This record gives sequence, structure tokens and C-alpha cells, in this order.
Amino acid sequence: MPRTLIVEADGGSRGNPGPAGYGAVVLDPETGEALAEAAEFLGTATNNVAEYKGLVAGLRAARALDPEARIQVRMDSKLVVEQMSGRWQIKHPDMKPLAAEARAVFPPGQVSYEWIPRAQNKHADRLANEAMDAGRDGKQWEPRNSRAALDTAAAPARSAAARAADEAAEAAEAPEVAEAPAPGWGAPDLGAPATFVLLRHGETALTAQKRFSGSGGTDPELSPAGRRQAEAAGAALAARGTIQAVVSSPLRRCRETAEAVAARLGLEVRLEEGLRETDFGAWEGLTFAEVRERFPDDLDAWLASAAVAPTGGGESFEAVARRVAVARDKLLARHTGRTVLVVTHVTPIKTLVRLALGAPPESLFRMELSAASLSAVAYYADGNASLRLLNDTSHLR
Repeated sequence: MPRTLIVEADGGSRGNPGPAGYGAVVLDPETGEALAEAAEFLGTATNNVAEYKGLVAGLRAARALDPEARIQVRMDSKLVVEQMSGRWQIKHPDMKPLAAEARAVFPPGQVSYEWIPRAQNKHADRLANEAMDAGRDGKQWEPRNSRAALDTAAAPARSAAARAADEAAEAAEAPEVAEAPAPGWGAPDLGAPATFVLLRHGETALTAQKRFSGSGGTDPELSPAGRRQAEAAGAALAARGTIQAVVSSPLRRCRETAEAVAARLGLEVRLEEGLRETDFGAWEGLTFAEVRERFPDDLDAWLASAAVAPTGGGESFEAVARRVAVARDKLLARHTGRTVLVVTHVTPIKTLVRLALGAPPESLFRMELSAASLSAVAYYADGNASLRLLNDTSHLR
């Protein structure tokens, strides 16, 4: 049975926005022992940003101790607790990427959230103040200089002005509370969802040979077959007439696919760095069989855990999920209620599908995604998502 760890986190801003910092501590629930601490001066930021940064740092510290543990997060920020619990919507563009970072640290369902009074969050509060004090002096917080565990009982209370600023910031977000479902089968009117039409790029020479082709390799161009696939996808999407914007991975095969489709649609292509393919390290350009022959132990470890990176400094699926989630939330904030063509790669598309379904990382190996295939995910204002289409290749026949 997995053990339980408690994460307490806090953030503060002296000015809101102003000099800001966060603190987080991982505790043993049985003994109350502090197992890990984290704190950082953030420069100028709002209180809410600092709170979220503290949450992310605390979750990462807990994961470093035990990635299988059940995590109980305790914070005195009602905003963060309610948003991360799914009871309040997240509309502020600065909050969405941070919430996505927090969700990506542990699998869904492994983390629970609880609001606690400020008086019960003194350890994390003290760490945040230590970080802000260090920043004031032109330094960064160092664990060896921390007295948070010793001085928690005597930690200075925030000023009335600081407390008022915090409460005002949270109150400003309070209208984002998600409405309760209407009685019966009906649901509240959430407006038009943002829909991502996910187009995998057309074939390259490496695609046909089934070789690892990520963001750390040769950046191949589309093959003649891949160009025909891109044209076919463009014709099909133009016939539907629903695409309002085109966003692409910066890698060449995606740019070429996106440009072919965008020309049909009369739209411009916007690049998003977070949509690039996984960096497969030393496996770039190799077939699966060649990787199995040369790096058998590394391959087994990679297949067994999303936290393991390919040989030679590649990128883990866990790291990919974090940046894809951030890119997703940036696009959702920019394209509320619109239909967007997202031209990207196998791993980002599978990751978007996995996150929409709340599926575990191993589901990445259980999806088929053909070159130039279309998938679609709709994102609603209450934070829910709906998979509408997966691996449609009818336009290529």
C-alpha cells in the first residue's frame, strides 16, 4: 500500500504584485517530521502566482521522495485549493499554466487538497518569508540558513494590509466558481467549447521506416507521400470550413504540413514551441529493434516508467506531458470557444488525448496514430474535456 505524504505550501507578495516568494514543506503524517523543504524568491509577482509556485515546488519535492505516494496538499489559499479540486474554474491566463504544471507532477487521483487556516500553515509561510527576505538582500534562499522548522511557532503574522491584499486577490477570482449541475439530465450552459483538431504531420522518410524521430534529430522534411497527405488533409478541412486558427510545432515536418493546410484555409500558421516532439536522445534515427539491441536495459526502463528518459539525455514522457499541458492551456486562453487546428506529433497528440481522458501514462502505448491522421478534443469552460475523434484517416483514402 503506498504511503501518504503531506505537502504544505504557501506564497506571498509584498505589494501584490511586488517582491514575491514561496515556501513548501513535505511532512511525514505520522511523526510530523519535515522530510523536505523548498523555497524561492520569484522577483516581482502576485500572491496567487507565488501560491501556485509553492504548490508545484512542494509536489515536486514529494515526488522526489516517493513518486508512488498518496499526497495530501494543505494550503491556506482557498483559491488554489478550490481550483485544483475542480470546484472553481481557472480563467486567469497566469494561473492556467501553473495549474497545469501542478497537475502534471502526479497522476490524476493521487493528490487531494484541503484548505487550512493560516495559523496551521506557519512552516510554509515562514519559508516563503525567508525566501522574500533573501531576495530583498540580493540573495537566494538556502536550506542551510533556514530556521523555519525551529521558528514556526514564533513566525511573524502577516500585516493586516498583506492579509487584506491576499483576500482581495482571492475574492477577485471567486466568481470563477463552477455552477452546480442543473437537476435531472440537463447541464448548465457552458457556451461553445474550444476544440482542438489535432493533425499529425505527414510522412517523412523516417516515418515509413518506423524510426525514432523526435526533436533532437535531423528535423526531416516531408516525403512526397507526406506532401500528398498534407494536401489531402487540407482539402478535407477546407471542405468542413470550421477551422479558425492554425497552430504548429516548430519542427519542419509539422510546419510544412501546417502551411499546406493553412494555404487551403486562407489562414496564417502560428508556431508553439511546446508542441514539439519528444527528444529521443541517442535513439534518434534508430528503429525499435535497433534500440532494443543496443540499449536493452534503458529501453525496458523507459517502457516501464514515464519518468525515465531515453538514453543520452533525451526527454521523459513525464517532462513532455508538463510542457504539452502548458502549451494546451496557453492555446485555450488564447482561443476561447474557437476551433483550432493543432499540427503536431505522435507524443503530443497522444498526451493531449490522455490528459483529456484522465488516463495513465501507459495509455500512450495503447493508441495508434497514423501519419496525417485527425483527432479532436473539445475543452469546456468548467474544465472538462471530451474526446471527439481519434486517428481518423478517411481523408487519405
